[in-house]
Amino acid sequence: MITTLLFDLGGTLHDVYRTDAAGKGFAEHFLRRLRRYGIELSVTPEELLETLSRNAEAYKQRGEKDLTELAQPDIWNDWYLKEYRIGRENLEPIAEELSFLYDYERVENVRKPRLKETVEALHEMGIRMGMISNIISTSVVPHMLIEYGIDQYMECIVMSSDVGIRKPDPRIFEVALKKMGVSAKETGYVGDTISRDVIGAHNAGLGLNIRINNPRIAHRDVKYQGADIPKPDYVIEQLYELPEIIRKVNQQ
Repeated sequence: MITTLLFDLGGTLHDVYRTDAAGKGFAEHFLRRLRRYGIELSVTPEELLETLSRNAEAYKQRGEKDLTELAQPDIWNDWYLKEYRIGRENLEPIAEELSFLYDYERVENVRKPRLKETVEALHEMGIRMGMISNIISTSVVPHMLIEYGIDQYMECIVMSSDVGIRKPDPRIFEVALKKMGVSAKETGYVGDTISRDVIGAHNAGLGLNIRINNPRIAHRDVKYQGADIPKPDYVIEQLYELPEIIRKVNQQ
């Protein structure tokens, strides 16, 4: 019996689109905020965006190896903005603000069709829900849940930025299970990646493993194929398929 569902955020509750307009608007806003705090960077928005993209990819590869999330001031000082030598002491007071801008404004996040209706249907079925997200901001996930009108249904939010652990490390799943007071076997997980979500839910021994198809990140999962790679129990195209799947699973 599945009593609980845990969700990923990006690619699961919303689709993520990288556009020139969003990227440039973010970079311009980012530079304005730095200037407001007395930090002047002699770069164009385009140059800043290129630097952030390159450094964020290097940081992501680091995190995929040791499955840890660094403290925000270290992320910005040692990785994302390392060329500019701003100083950790200058970045620490504004690190969360920069992280929010990076996760919220740099891309266009478009909520999945019938998201609120799906979550409400699951709630009406008696399913408890929560979130697990690899993310550098500590405020973006709560903000988006409020924006999407589903915050009241999510009993717990576990973020790598808070716990210092990244999926697919099973310990981040175990944090959520402990917070909600549920067993792994009665808990399902919904995410879009094989590398983080499917493998993570498998390693944590969750009772139901669901992957929502996301062609935009397929390139990151190319190496996670083959007979020895854990497979999800279900692959769905739309989030609103979930209530029927849970009914089916719980009737078996």
